[in-house]
Amino acid sequence: MSALGVLPYALAAGGGRVDGHEASALVAAGLALLRGHAPLVRRLTGRRSAILCPPSPAFLVALAASEGRGAVLVNPLAAPLEVAMQCTDAGVGAVFTVAELAGRVPPGVATVLLDDAPRQAIVRLDGRESVVPLAMPAGLRLDDDAGAPGRDEEAAVVYTSGMAGRPLGSIATHRNLLHNARAVRAAAGLAPLDHTLALLPFAHLFGLTVTLAAPLLAGGRVTTMARFSPQRVVELLEGDDVTVLAGVPAVYLAILGALARRGGPLRPRALRRCIVGGAAVPVTLQDAWTRASGVELHQGYGLTEASPVCLINPVDRPNRHGVLGIPFPGTEASVRIPYSHRPDADALAAPLTPEVPDGTVGELCVRGDHVSPGYLGGGAQGLPRPDGWLYTGDLARREADGALTFVGLAKAMFTRNGFNIYPRELEAALLEHPRIAGARVAGVPHPTHEHEIVVEIAGEATDDEVRAWCEVRLASYKQPTAIRRVAR
Repeated sequence: MSALGVLPYALAAGGGRVDGHEASALVAAGLALLRGHAPLVRRLTGRRSAILCPPSPAFLVALAASEGRGAVLVNPLAAPLEVAMQCTDAGVGAVFTVAELAGRVPPGVATVLLDDAPRQAIVRLDGRESVVPLAMPAGLRLDDDAGAPGRDEEAAVVYTSGMAGRPLGSIATHRNLLHNARAVRAAAGLAPLDHTLALLPFAHLFGLTVTLAAPLLAGGRVTTMARFSPQRVVELLEGDDVTVLAGVPAVYLAILGALARRGGPLRPRALRRCIVGGAAVPVTLQDAWTRASGVELHQGYGLTEASPVCLINPVDRPNRHGVLGIPFPGTEASVRIPYSHRPDADALAAPLTPEVPDGTVGELCVRGDHVSPGYLGGGAQGLPRPDGWLYTGDLARREADGALTFVGLAKAMFTRNGFNIYPRELEAALLEHPRIAGARVAGVPHPTHEHEIVVEIAGEATDDEVRAWCEVRLASYKQPTAIRRVAR
């Protein structure tokens, strides 16, 4: 079986770079970490790893050090109790992270600090701290078939789909991620001379696949941004040779806001490809971006359970604003009578529903090598996939030419800044408070953040108590915008 069927090895073989570091050197550093610390290897034996890192070269080092086992990709914005839940649920033996985020790692879990990667790492294990050099004198030689299919083994686990109140660990195999990254590379026309600006967390599969994996497979360069700054993005687009930009709608709105405050259009030096997804995309945003930058904003569509991209407006066709796009190569798409998506429904027993005629609204379903095999623990409360067809929970309409348009949601969720918000998950966290008798969460449309979060509370807890409770249990993007009082 080819070594290049393992995601980090395939990325290393592409010949790309991340923040000036050769991808092959970053992967070699991850392997050197395992060779240089036997107790860490023993701690990981039979367990998963977790990666809690901002976008940076350290992420690829950590992915390589996970050595093909399922790495739980933890959002850097996650709250301490969310990190703890994911580590416990997935059976994590060690967390790869940086000093700024290390305080969120649960007690007793081995911690590997990668602030100084790829030069060295600091391992904290069983009360001891040791420095591990990450140099691999022999280098990393990868001579296998660069087009080898990915292995049908866990590569990553991402927690999502909390429709029933508890997030589920969605499994992405090496086959899933490599298939999707190669499709992105082809659909976006990525090449070795491309320079991608990575703004999204790599724990968000849109960020991992579109802004890290696909560019590295193409042999290109990736520049990361640990903290998003629209002003800094403008500077890089105008002062550097960035050719590819990808983000959620809130990212592009923030950049347009920075341009409006400065005055004048964007004057990019080399930008040629802009991709947007992760939330509903207003036509007005696509129009405004094209006017301001001179570059078309191509919409795509995906979800975590599809690793993630399924549809895109191809770059070799006229860009259609307001349209999700057409299926990727290797992706089948259909519009079917919707699944119920009730919290008490058993997704594992869901039947395959009939297709609806073109022009009729139904649930968007996708099938292909990029679709996740399922969730940790089975996932009866997740998204169904009868006969391999993943029911996305999104409502769409297919036109006669095969293009698909987003219509709405069949599942109980909304988005905020490109991240999914599941009301029942937030309500479950709130109801654990002893002074909260009832809770209801709703999304209120917002022009730049997609939605704000409004919480209705019944009980004696004060607003300060509610916010303090949420801060340690819910990621920063899940924090309530407004708290309202209702009678029991």
